[in-house]
Amino acid sequence: MNAKGTVFRYGDDVDTDVIIPARYLNTSDPKELASHCMEDIDKDFVKNVRDGDIIVADDNFGCGSSREHAPIAIKESGVSCVIANSFARIFYRNSINIGLPILECPEAVSAIKAGDTVEVDFDSGKITDVTTGESFQAGAFPEFMQELIAAGGLVNYINRDIENAGKQD
Repeated sequence: MNAKGTVFRYGDDVDTDVIIPARYLNTSDPKELASHCMEDIDKDFVKNVRDGDIIVADDNFGCGSSREHAPIAIKESGVSCVIANSFARIFYRNSINIGLPILECPEAVSAIKAGDTVEVDFDSGKITDVTTGESFQAGAFPEFMQELIAAGGLVNYINRDIENAGKQD
């Protein structure tokens, strides 16, 4: 499984209220959430993001409230992966639960710039800045986590297993 896209670059402590402002939490529609993603920190994000693009951030990405709306908004906006120095623990779990790949790799974060084209190989954990030719090594996703992300998140993964179990009977 791979991702390749243009980088949107952010700093430390990008909290869930910036990722999806609380004023939009009256909906759980992923497309509506995506239409407001990052607007309080980057008003042009939704106009410029394309399917496959990648967010790169410094420390503590996704801090703040535990709402699942934040990773849903990011994923639905077309972002294929978030790379950061570190993630807030609940954001990390919520991202995996909804099938948004996230990687911690401080070496990549310190080198990658906004607008660079980056490719990520989730099988190996290799991150390549195509713009500069530099490569970095993050931890590879375990096979189970790759299956969960490929299925589109935990609920879809479980539903698929239930369906397959019913077909075996």
